[in-house]
Amino acid sequence: MKDYKKYYTVPAAPEEIYLALTTPATIFLWTGEEAEMSTEPGSEFSLWEGSISGKNLEFEYGKKIVQEWYFGDQEEKSIVTIKLHPDKDGTSVELRHSNIPDEDFEDIKDGWDGAYFGALIDFYS
Repeated sequence: MKDYKKYYTVPAAPEEIYLALTTPATIFLWTGEEAEMSTEPGSEFSLWEGSISGKNLEFEYGKKIVQEWYFGDQEEKSIVTIKLHPDKDGTSVELRHSNIPDEDFEDIKDGWDGAYFGALIDFYS
């Protein structure tokens, strides 16, 4: 298992980024894909036609999102924590993704940088 931590700067306010990550209609705008998402702790989510799915654990409006990502039958839960901090250029996003299966690590890292935060940065630029 591996962990991934990275900071991204997105040119929009923390509240806008929070809504872009938690509202199905807004997720569709920057991904072009339908999404199942709710800010109800304990609810399930699905992005990119189910290629990413899991359970929503915790939300703090405009500041924090915590999710469990599913990778089949793994013993340790894979936890994603996204913290949003105001920045002079918009939002500094602190990403922590723990317990990524070794065989999925490079794909997950590339996904965060390209399809996920890369796409979000392009959307707001």
